[in-house]
Amino acid sequence: MNLRKILLGWLPRRSQPLVESGIYGLAAGLSAVAFEVAIYQLYSATLVRFAHWGAWNFAWASFCVIVGTSLVSGVLLSRVAPEAAGSGIPQLKLAFWKDFGFVPWRVAWVKFIAGVLAVGGGASLGREGPSVQLASTVASNLSGMLGTAKTGRRRASAAGAAAGLAATFNTPLAAIAFVLEEIMGDLNSPLLGSVVVAAVLGAFAVHAFIGKNPAFPLPSVESDTWNGRLLVPVVAILATVIGVAFQKGALGLRKAFRTSSLSRIPPSLRPAVGSFFTWAIGITIFIGYGRLGVFSLGYGDLTDSLNGQILGWLPLVLLTAKVAATVCSYGSGGCGGVFAPSLFFGAMTGCAVEELFRALGVPMAGDDRLLLSIIGMSTCLGAVVRAPFTSILIVFEMTRQFSLIPALLVAGILSQALCRWLQPVGFYEQVLEDDGHLLSTVMPPRDFREWATYPVSAIANYEPARLIDLEKKTLETALEKFPYMRFVYQVGEQPPGVVLREDMIAAINQTRPVPVHATPTCLRADSIAHVQRELVDSIHGVVLVLERDAGRVVGLVTLHDLLRAQQGFATQHGEP
Repeated sequence: MNLRKILLGWLPRRSQPLVESGIYGLAAGLSAVAFEVAIYQLYSATLVRFAHWGAWNFAWASFCVIVGTSLVSGVLLSRVAPEAAGSGIPQLKLAFWKDFGFVPWRVAWVKFIAGVLAVGGGASLGREGPSVQLASTVASNLSGMLGTAKTGRRRASAAGAAAGLAATFNTPLAAIAFVLEEIMGDLNSPLLGSVVVAAVLGAFAVHAFIGKNPAFPLPSVESDTWNGRLLVPVVAILATVIGVAFQKGALGLRKAFRTSSLSRIPPSLRPAVGSFFTWAIGITIFIGYGRLGVFSLGYGDLTDSLNGQILGWLPLVLLTAKVAATVCSYGSGGCGGVFAPSLFFGAMTGCAVEELFRALGVPMAGDDRLLLSIIGMSTCLGAVVRAPFTSILIVFEMTRQFSLIPALLVAGILSQALCRWLQPVGFYEQVLEDDGHLLSTVMPPRDFREWATYPVSAIANYEPARLIDLEKKTLETALEKFPYMRFVYQVGEQPPGVVLREDMIAAINQTRPVPVHATPTCLRADSIAHVQRELVDSIHGVVLVLERDAGRVVGLVTLHDLLRAQQGFATQHGEP
């Protein structure tokens, strides 16, 4: 039975991709809604319920839940699907480009179970990243059921990711922006139509089963003052610094679990170790202040802070505790994302700044606190995930206030400039680099200018014809075996060179020494643009690729190699 023909065969061919994307979006959105409901039910049935039992009863009960769920989650992640650990967005980006959008089905069910247990059980992580990976994986596998080959599932993967984020935050515009700027890295992607359709249907899914409100309500900013507006850059800078510090801490701990003495801890136990420290921090805050914000998403305390119910030094205390707990939860390999914690960090930063200046005698209105919290949320999220349009649109869709756009834009520009100076590599890219993956090696360039910045290793010939010596028999054998015009010659530590075919023939016929010509060299990491310039200056039209400076020749690049690569790129991208 051809399922694709049954569902789409009756449609005009040009309409089929959008309808197909709608199917992916609906299925992906429903999976994200189920994930959200399951987390809420587990969290409400455990930690929220235990909070009414008294401090000490809460302490032992919450310990059993957070450590127990992390143990089960750790076993699933380490033994069944290690690629489901963390937020899942770095792994999704890698699968989108390297595996053409194909993700194994096991990632979906492991992500669902492990994510519900980890986040719902109290680990200080977010559900947004896991929802995106889960929804994208569901769409990818649904595409396979419709007969799409593994090498053709990028449309389904992108559509599922957009629907998943739209369903999670109930913000379809932000979901579209996130997929375009973070997953695909191209705001002009030909998959834009599919992403839009899927995001809309993902939002419809959450409307139908949960409601039309965003993930958490943001009150309107109506009576802010110039005192509050002048503090926008201050909050943007502080929230950015906190976001960068969190990235360094979380990924530093994650790396330590793999390379330091912590690596002796079995991978299946690491999330439980992180959750133990999260529990210790969270129970301290609960006993001292009666707050649950350190655990899980923290949306309850976040909402209270936006409504002016968290005052004094408490925002700073909650900020410090949440950062430390999230570093422990994420760095130890827990199954959860960084969206919700980043929003929490930013909101508490804005509240803390407002409380500080109010204490210093600066007149502040009630909505100044809300304005600064919103600015902190947007800039901290943007600093961590490096998706500025997404971070602005999320806040805008939650508040639906055009008056906030100028402040959000100013804060966003300042935040992006600062975070890229403090930490050039973003959170998700750093995760992949730490795991040994470079997106630049799998993501295709968008134009010739970007193509020219790629390393020459992408176009070099790594099987050049070599001469081991210049004896007559060696020259005759090489001429018979290879049709090439240039042969690489290198002896010991001497500088390499090339021997021309015409010189080899003349040397054999006239019984004279064969000349070795000095040739420009480069390293594998040098850009194509650099090698282009070297080729222009090369008398013999060849550049030798070295393993390292003054090292062994590992390949070469000729004008023919360069032209073939340019033609291949132009053909692939439909350029003349």
